[in-house]
Amino acid sequence: MPAEHIIEIGILLYPGAQMAAALGLTDLFVSAQRIAGDRRTPRMPVLRVSHWQRQAGDGAPVRVQDSHPDACSTLKVLILPPSLEEPVSTASAAPYIDWLRAQHRDGVTLASVCAGAFLLGETGLLAGRTITTHWHYEERFRARFPDVHLDIDQLIIDADDIITAGGVMAWTDLGLRLVDRYLGAALMIDTAKMLLVDPPGRQQRYYSAFAPRLAHGDSAVLAVQHWLHETGARDVTLAELAQRAGMEERTFLRRFQKATGMTSTEYCQRLRVGRAREMLQASRLPIERVAWEVGYGDPGAFRKVFTRIVGLSPGEYRRRFSAG
Repeated sequence: MPAEHIIEIGILLYPGAQMAAALGLTDLFVSAQRIAGDRRTPRMPVLRVSHWQRQAGDGAPVRVQDSHPDACSTLKVLILPPSLEEPVSTASAAPYIDWLRAQHRDGVTLASVCAGAFLLGETGLLAGRTITTHWHYEERFRARFPDVHLDIDQLIIDADDIITAGGVMAWTDLGLRLVDRYLGAALMIDTAKMLLVDPPGRQQRYYSAFAPRLAHGDSAVLAVQHWLHETGARDVTLAELAQRAGMEERTFLRRFQKATGMTSTEYCQRLRVGRAREMLQASRLPIERVAWEVGYGDPGAFRKVFTRIVGLSPGEYRRRFSAG
């Protein structure tokens, strides 16, 4: 088969890479290829799936597994899978950096899932870009790569030459996105149906918990944060918050936003919505009652704030995540 009809998708097995994700992606692409073969559509590209790994000693990664070993093609996409261990360190990433940069210069799309973004970040190719990773790694990633913009609400961000996916299981979303890109939307939908997974379109904020910054070093702001968590941020006023911090209101607003990365209003809203999420999952209370319990006398205002922060309405969230 001519090389131009082959789309090679590589998966990099770096130290700590999650093999379940690597094998799952392999199965997803092989399944998509099988569906494409059954359709016998003229000029439909063939997906070639390869695993890449450094061998003992020095040297660049090489193919160690290949779905089409006799094919003649070059990489089109290289995926950095998630890791269930600590994110790859700068020292562990060093042997891969020049090779990854060279692949990108040659036109290879680089894609990461979850903690794979740390290896991608070490290349310097993310500077000035907006990417996503697992919400659990937000502060650690920001501290290590301050020149990269994070949007952890998004489950997948596709910038064509760089694709990043959020959570550990977001490899399914990434895999389907690539099937859509190279084999078409109809075949992507059929692949999702066969594997019983949702097509791309989810957002990470459906799942992420509110994880406020607490290690900022501002003891006055930290004391206010603890009080807000204890009280559920119900019926609070700016004047009361400033008084508890022992500051003028304008000074408090400036210090609070610098320390936490958000305004006091946004902080309180996220606390209330976090409590509402717990109640929606664990109880069958009417949404109006949930709104009142977390501090909203106006159910309409509660619905607007909840939807803006979570990405789903309270009713949609309950239907998707209710323990009942």
